[in-house]
Amino acid sequence: MSQLESTLDLHIRCYGIPQPTREYRFHPVRRWRFDFAWVDQKIAVEVEGGGWVNGRHNRGKGFASDMEKYHEAMILGWHVYRCNDELITSGRAIKAIQLLLARTQQAA
Repeated sequence: MSQLESTLDLHIRCYGIPQPTREYRFHPVRRWRFDFAWVDQKIAVEVEGGGWVNGRHNRGKGFASDMEKYHEAMILGWHVYRCNDELITSGRAIKAIQLLLARTQQAA
């Protein structure tokens, strides 16, 4: 687990949000996983690191692979929230997650 994932996990616990499944393999064929997943609500969170250091997610092939993953997730009915270090450390990510989970509970 990356430092950012650990920080978000701590926020989830501190805010009393139900624990997600970690490293959830969502696709029936591909080996893709979500960092955090609330499976019953089909809400996933992906922590995007390396934004300023030319990490894998920012280079052509990695970016294209991520888009394919998110495309397939959407086709399967998933809502994917992508967040970075700024959103996590500022507390904005945990507030967005709370909102997404509340909306799915209201719709049920």
